[in-house]
Amino acid sequence: MTQANYVLSIWQRTAATPAGKWLFSKLVCRKAPYFATIKPLFVDLKPGLCEVRMRKRHAVQNHIGTVHAIAMCNLAELAGGTMTDVTVPASHRWIPKGMSVEYVKKAETDLRGVARVAIPEQWADAQELPVPVEVFDAQDQLVFRAVIAMWVTRKPANAR
Repeated sequence: MTQANYVLSIWQRTAATPAGKWLFSKLVCRKAPYFATIKPLFVDLKPGLCEVRMRKRHAVQNHIGTVHAIAMCNLAELAGGTMTDVTVPASHRWIPKGMSVEYVKKAETDLRGVARVAIPEQWADAQELPVPVEVFDAQDQLVFRAVIAMWVTRKPANAR
């Protein structure tokens, strides 16, 4: 089973169960521990889409009491990376290459990050996939947006 299909299959098995989304979120943070700093909760995940929430709490606030810019970057990278992981075909791999961000307004509430991409009909041997991520506050107002440049390449023949 491929890694991308493996992640998606875990989501599909856990999301519908009691505390399944929480468990999936913990498993992702165990694999990539830095994301645990924002205590994410995955809400939806499928090829081309990922939605993740994070609570506004003291540990992610800046000196003026709003959600810190880097916490929002972490939310965007988590949503964009997980979405990319379940979107690229088993024959390919990916890595973030860069990220441009825009802080639209103060993030004063819990947040919801949404990564959404149109799935290419055909995947090149090497290509840059721009992954837009939008972050919304509790009133569904856009507070932050990012575009993550994902470098997607065909796996070498000897790779798993």
